[in-house]
Amino acid sequence: MADPPPPLMHDLARRLLAEEAVVRSGDDAQVHEAVRVCEKLRISLTRFAGPDGFSSLLRRALAQARTRVPTLKDIQIMPNGSLENLGILPNANEAAVAILAHLLDLLITFIGQPLTMQLLKEAWPDTPWNN
Repeated sequence: MADPPPPLMHDLARRLLAEEAVVRSGDDAQVHEAVRVCEKLRISLTRFAGPDGFSSLLRRALAQARTRVPTLKDIQIMPNGSLENLGILPNANEAAVAILAHLLDLLITFIGQPLTMQLLKEAWPDTPWNN
């Protein structure tokens, strides 16, 4: 079983979800915030690591999160790298934080905090970041 991500990663995941909750409107109103967060990260990371690199990191994050949130067994990663079925979970926010915290932790492990923060700044340019 993988170590849980540090509390800082959970806080960062919650912050990204909150950022997306603020902009939730229109056609995206029925799309869970975590799906939109992953989509923004996918766009940034695909430029950096390619689509397979992003999908690999997301699959690993999901596998790690499943060890602590068993209801994630029903979540699938689609060929385009999006999360499927997240919004139907009874604990969707807890599940989303778990996946995103692991994904962020993996990013920091593989590419470092400065580059991870740069990718977050690209994906959320209007968000004030205090590394």
